[in-house]
Amino acid sequence: MEFIRSRIETQVMSLGGLSLGQLDLDNPKGDPGLFGPDAICWQVHGDFSSMLIGGISALLMQALHPLALAGVWDHSNFREDMIGRLRRTAQFISGTTFGSRQDAEWLIDKVRTIHLQIVGHAPDGRPYAASDPQLLTWVHVAEVSSFLAAHLRYRNPHLSPADQDRYYGEVALIAERLGASDVPRSRRAVADYLTRMRAHLLCDERSREVLRLLLAAPAPSRLAKPFGSLMMQAGIDLLPDWASNMLGVNQGLLQRQLIRASVNRSAPMLRWAVRNGSIHRARRRMGL
Repeated sequence: MEFIRSRIETQVMSLGGLSLGQLDLDNPKGDPGLFGPDAICWQVHGDFSSMLIGGISALLMQALHPLALAGVWDHSNFREDMIGRLRRTAQFISGTTFGSRQDAEWLIDKVRTIHLQIVGHAPDGRPYAASDPQLLTWVHVAEVSSFLAAHLRYRNPHLSPADQDRYYGEVALIAERLGASDVPRSRRAVADYLTRMRAHLLCDERSREVLRLLLAAPAPSRLAKPFGSLMMQAGIDLLPDWASNMLGVNQGLLQRQLIRASVNRSAPMLRWAVRNGSIHRARRRMGL
């Protein structure tokens, strides 16, 4: 059993941001980072399966914004290295949530610097800049609303409305530090924001290419391939109905039931196997 456990953990860790080797979540001892272990974001961001599903859903939602997608399309190698993009995103989430204050500040400054270099024009001629406060808000809301939706579906459906609002309030700090403006801080504010944003979204050939690339993304090993395919389908299932309709990926009721049942069978095994994930290391750093 120990061999199986270690093998699963190795596969899981290969997809995470810690595999990049730039963060030390074990030190300095006692450093709570930006949030500390009592934060709701530690709960939401601490489960690998739900975060991966939420991340996939968030990428698809983000791809519906022409200006946000143009910045990624023109200035990223995600089409050739989807796994690398996943790792870099996971590193930022892990480091700002669970890392020491120094590491979190380093990651925020690093991303802000990169954003300043990402400028250009979308296919329709409109200018874009990754540092645009409104674009940063869109990217943030697409991410955190997806993370919370996945947490509620696959990890803790009983998280109270008050704690859900607290989660949005906590993670707004990161968006604002990156330069986002008018960041929604509650369930109601997030729902209202997404309703307003729908008029600005579009599914075009680039959006559909992102979907195709995600579905065809290589797994880190043959062992992980079935799990990766399941996570992709679960990410699509997590999308709001309006986003699924835009992307043309409407799944049938039976398919959705099978996807959710399969995730609920596999997720406990991953939780059992992973002992050195971001939240485990951060808890040890705090002496918990």
